[in-house]
Amino acid sequence: MSLAPMSVSRTLITIVGVITMVGAVLADLVIPELAVQHAFNPAWPPHAKFHDAQYMVMTVLLGLIGLALAVRRGRNMRVRLLSAAAVLATPWLGMFGALLFPGTAAYDPEFADRTVFVLGLHGQVFMAAVLTLVLIGAAATALRIPADSTTPV
Repeated sequence: MSLAPMSVSRTLITIVGVITMVGAVLADLVIPELAVQHAFNPAWPPHAKFHDAQYMVMTVLLGLIGLALAVRRGRNMRVRLLSAAAVLATPWLGMFGALLFPGTAAYDPEFADRTVFVLGLHGQVFMAAVLTLVLIGAAATALRIPADSTTPV
């Protein structure tokens, strides 16, 4: 069996896994220009900050689970890669779902002049769309891997 589909799928999933693991923490807590809109936003009540912190912890955990599924060697590689893609898609798809709730927005109005838009989408939503498409591509590639595949040692 050619290892090309496995390598491509694993590489894409690993990249998205790392981004998932560190992205929210960087954007919401570490990068000052962005963190002031999230964890350090003085307009946010404590409960809103709690849910932001919850999201950061959740994305780290989902990233770790996705990475563990993708990089572990052994049997059933196709199943593990598809599972990793599903786990990693969760927070990114959650952004789209969150926008469907009444009164939600991708950014607070006081930061409208500092908000980055890409192709008409809020930067974070654009990133979610790109990473979701990458995961769909990785999953499609993983489907080309035989069901009983084993990662070489």
